[in-house]
Amino acid sequence: MINLDLDWLQATEAAAGLFVTTLVLRATHKPALTRIATGTLESGLILGLFALWQYAGSFSVVSPAGALGRSRWIWRFERDLHLPSETSVQRLFLPHPLVIEFSNLYYDTLHFPVLIACMIWLFVRHRDAYGRWRTTLVASTGLCLLIQLIPVAPPRMLPGTGLVDTAVLYHQSVYSSVAGFDPDQLSAMPSVHVCWALLVAAAVITTTASRWRWLVVLYPAVTTVVVVVTANHFWLDGIVAAAILALVLSAEAVVRRLLRRPQRPESRAARPAELFKPALANGIAEQARGLADGQVVIDDDAQRLGEYRCRDRQLG
Repeated sequence: MINLDLDWLQATEAAAGLFVTTLVLRATHKPALTRIATGTLESGLILGLFALWQYAGSFSVVSPAGALGRSRWIWRFERDLHLPSETSVQRLFLPHPLVIEFSNLYYDTLHFPVLIACMIWLFVRHRDAYGRWRTTLVASTGLCLLIQLIPVAPPRMLPGTGLVDTAVLYHQSVYSSVAGFDPDQLSAMPSVHVCWALLVAAAVITTTASRWRWLVVLYPAVTTVVVVVTANHFWLDGIVAAAILALVLSAEAVVRRLLRRPQRPESRAARPAELFKPALANGIAEQARGLADGQVVIDDDAQRLGEYRCRDRQLG
């Protein structure tokens, strides 16, 4: 099988090339090239995130020796929750080779191109929503990568379950030509494939108003079935991925609500001078009127006194 996927080194080189292209385009100071530079920068950021995800598959903070034990615990926990058996679901599809081969190809190649197509669509057609979903992508993928630092083997590696490694069965495996224990494959929990598929569906549904937008729900539904049928993930891997995305979206909603909260008006108690200005002005005006009236009284009394003295002299 031809591997159409990028490894972490190839993705890193591609991201670095896009970052250099961005710098060159912005150095021209031409508006048209500067707009193109914005697109190359965003593409480089997403490719860099993809490279980090690919690299995290070969890196862990604890020994990979317990990966099978953790995988077995997930299997038993799902049985306690009475979730459908992954083995029973896979057996429904195994008699159909074309479906299995399509599922293998779907799992290996479709997740990243669909995500890139969605982000390009948001960037070109819905620029106002792009920034929000880019932040959601970075935050949700980052949380998934943190959890994946604890190695968990995929169900196809777990003995005693009856699950078949369909990629090895049809010679479509991108890891090796035979089944085996490969540390690069121990990042089953949570499923980034499911997380990205749900993100694409949520972005399309909340951004457009078309009645056809609900068809995009089929994408995460089919992705969840594919990751189980190919024995690459447990049901719980997808459930945890959905919970992570829901947590990120909820946190972003709370932050937006806090940023939109109207600011309280400034208290007038903090401005005593302005508070007393009207009263002070009124008091000064009243005092001025009082002085003016008093001056009139004084002038009248003096006039009467002068007239009285004049009459007194005449009589004398």
